[in-house]
Amino acid sequence: MTKTTTLAQHKIPFFLPTIGEDEINEVVDTLRSGWLTTGKKAKQFEQEFADRVGAKHAIAVNSCTAALHLALEALGIGPGDEVIVPTLTFASTAEVVVHLGATPVLADCRPDTLNIDPASIAAKITSKTKAIIPVHYAGQPCDMDAIHAVAQEHKLPVVEDAAHAIPARYGERAVGTISDITCFSFYANKTITTGEGGMVTTDSDDLAARMRIMSLHGISKDAWKRFSAEGSWYYEITAAGFKHNMTDVAASIGLHQLRRCDEFWEGRTRCAEFYNRAFADVPEVQTLTVDPQNQTSWHLYVIQLHLDKLSIDRGEFINRLNAAGVGTSVHYMPLHMHPYYHETHGYQVDDLPVAKSAFERMLSLPIYPRLSDDELKYVADTVQAIVAETRA
Repeated sequence: MTKTTTLAQHKIPFFLPTIGEDEINEVVDTLRSGWLTTGKKAKQFEQEFADRVGAKHAIAVNSCTAALHLALEALGIGPGDEVIVPTLTFASTAEVVVHLGATPVLADCRPDTLNIDPASIAAKITSKTKAIIPVHYAGQPCDMDAIHAVAQEHKLPVVEDAAHAIPARYGERAVGTISDITCFSFYANKTITTGEGGMVTTDSDDLAARMRIMSLHGISKDAWKRFSAEGSWYYEITAAGFKHNMTDVAASIGLHQLRRCDEFWEGRTRCAEFYNRAFADVPEVQTLTVDPQNQTSWHLYVIQLHLDKLSIDRGEFINRLNAAGVGTSVHYMPLHMHPYYHETHGYQVDDLPVAKSAFERMLSLPIYPRLSDDELKYVADTVQAIVAETRA
């Protein structure tokens, strides 16, 4: 086994986007058109996205956070309500609940997939519960049958946080067509990107109409046309809406990223399968369980270290990877362990033990289509070398 101190100093970022000439040319075309904000290209992106996942409606917005905000507002979530969210997620999943005056109730995750545990959801339901937000962690679909069974028993809507999950599938169904509303992210490091951006899908005409109007100041239908030759200067404000719309500049990137979605997925799958083989016989490294009946998007490749078998902690393991030129991250510090949730909602660090244990042992490795086999081998060899040098 090669010692990490003798490995060549590679520079492998945690993530790099894959942007081609089609995306660049489409953006240039938009810049030259004179129409930069929400317009025909955003509408085209909505239609192509809806067609791709099989949803009746798709509304392009400027982030997944915006999508979640619109979804909960359309469902009437407000002061006095509770919404169940996983503790193992990014800030936005729960903060949109707070923005609407409601209370996020944090649920624990499953130890095998790190997705929200349906049993934990069921245990958290009260008379104040008004919605459930499962997050498809790392791009692997949650146990939606079990979650829907709980939701249906208590007559609760389900809003999927699918920030990680294009093009994931739950059985034969594409994520984006399974629950009342689904929210996607096109942030810079997601499986497809618009730099910043998001999409919300639903099959409900009423929910779609509300989210569309609220996405642009609560202005009446097709307000984006008011500065075009085919539009009218006249509009009406029908509600106190938000500024959540996607620009045509962003949509120009998204159109071509979406068309390359399967290509990108194949590239990420290649990376994941390489890592799976590399770590199969490394008992100190635990990989996430993947349900073979579902299709994960492989947005993240998360490993958990068996620290009882190593002489270093997770932080030092990351330091050694970084010193060897391998970019890493951690997804995520559970929400209940952050100061805000302790000070405002009274959570203690041991309240959700599965997520806490996972957090203390986890790290994310680079996974994106631009990684070569040589780079993947270097990452895997570096992980193996650190393990070999630090076995307890």
